[in-house]
Formats: sequence, C-alpha cells, structure tokens
Amino acid sequence: MKIVRILNNNSIVAKDENQQELVLLGSGLGFNKVRGDFVDETKIEKKFAPADDKIANQFMEMVNDISMDCILFSQQIIEDAKANYGKKLADTIYISLPDHISNALENAKKGILIRNPLLHDIKRFYKDEYAIGESALRVIKEKTGIILPADEAAYIALHFVNAEIGQTEDKAIEVTKIMQDISNIVKNFFQVEYDEESLNYYRYVTHLKFFAQRIINHTNYPEGDNELLDLVIKKHSREYECVLEITDFLEDKFGYTLGSDERLYLTVHIARVINANH
Repeated sequence: MKIVRILNNNSIVAKDENQQELVLLGSGLGFNKVRGDFVDETKIEKKFAPADDKIANQFMEMVNDISMDCILFSQQIIEDAKANYGKKLADTIYISLPDHISNALENAKKGILIRNPLLHDIKRFYKDEYAIGESALRVIKEKTGIILPADEAAYIALHFVNAEIGQTEDKAIEVTKIMQDISNIVKNFFQVEYDEESLNYYRYVTHLKFFAQRIINHTNYPEGDNELLDLVIKKHSREYECVLEITDFLEDKFGYTLGSDERLYLTVHIARVINANH
C-alpha cells in the first residue's frame, strides 16, 4: 500500500492493491513519511474503509480532533457489538461513537455529569443496545481508568440504536421530515448554507435525529438548570431567538413543548454549526 495523505503522525490515508482508499491508524504510521511512500504495515492497528466520501472526510476530520486511543477502543466496542449481537450498523457509528466518548471523558475529567433522563426507558426498550453500552463502559474503564456512570451506557446505547440498519420506514421518514423542517428553519433564519462535510454538521445532525425521535415518541427532557440556560442565552442570543422560532413551530405542529434543557442543547448545536460557516 502507498500513502495518499498524511493526517498526523498516527494516521494516514492509503490505497490498497484494489485502489480503494483506506484510513489507517497506528502509532508512528505517518511519522517522517511523505505522500507516495510505502506503508509500514507492521504498524497498522486499525483499518477503516468509509462507505462514501462524506463519511471519509468526517472521519479524517475527527482523527485530528480526537485521540487515537479513543478512536481505537471505540472501534473495539463497535466490532464487539457486531460480533456479540449481530448488529448491522451504518458507518456513521465510527464517527458518532468516538466523538461522544471523547466528550464524555473530557466532561468526566472536569467533574461534569450529564444526566440522561431517558435512562430507564432505554434500559426497558433497547435491552441489547443498553448491554452494549454497559460493555462499552467496562472497556473505557479498562483503557482509561475512568468510571463513567450508567447515564453514559444509555447515551452510548442510543448511538447504536441510531446507527442500526433496518428501522421501520415510516418512522425513518417521519424523523427525516422533522429534521428537515428544523434544518430549514435554521437555514432561513440565518440565511446560510451548511458545510455538510464538517464534523460540526455531523454532530448537529446526530442531535437532530435524537431530538426528532423524542418528538415522535412525545418524550421530553425534564426541566433542567435555568441558570446555565441563561448563560447560554447571553452568549448565543441570536441562536436562541432561532430556537424560540423552532419552539413555536413544534408546539403548533406536534403539540410538543421544549423544556429548558432541550432549548439549551439545541442552542449550543446551532451555534456550533452556524459559527463554523463564518
């Protein structure tokens, strides 16, 4: 295999004998290498063959944003889930899971606990996926020494639910329509086009998927920390105005009322995806 692109010292893009592009991870793989060099295959720890260019670009962006260790043990969690539960998963899980776990670990180091108000429902309705989440916490503890709470097992479970291939068509269509409606409100409000190749856009869309599923199921977050919401409003007042417009739309169309936590998280995600375009 020959190197096509060097992402950093530990990750490269290469072409195999069939001219397929692969993202390769391994300690020192890119160190002192240039495009066209042969890959030292003894250093390869993980290969990733993205299904399309969009996922490939998002994965390559993530590699520069998240530690290689986190990406590697996240992939171990995914492969274990496939082997133990026979799950067919979209390639997006290779981005959403390490991205989430990396954020969870950073929060844990800072002593921040993000509660999961859907914990008990997830344990009830997604037993296999919650078991995957519990297994993931054991892997994370083994690899990092950090003990994450059961709330995180539920969050990880939701990433697997979201990535599973074969959801009912009607539900997938309904979720997609809600995402499209919200996305259009944001686009029209700010008069912008999204950078659909960016990691921030992927995070935003992932949030909208979970959000849309809660709307369909009429599941609300309980009221949260209003002081934190007030701080977010001061920092992102324009984005919060957009969230209020979304709030009115969802109330009128679905009878769904956004609590303070829902408004907070949506404001933060909109701020990230909009500001990334400026």
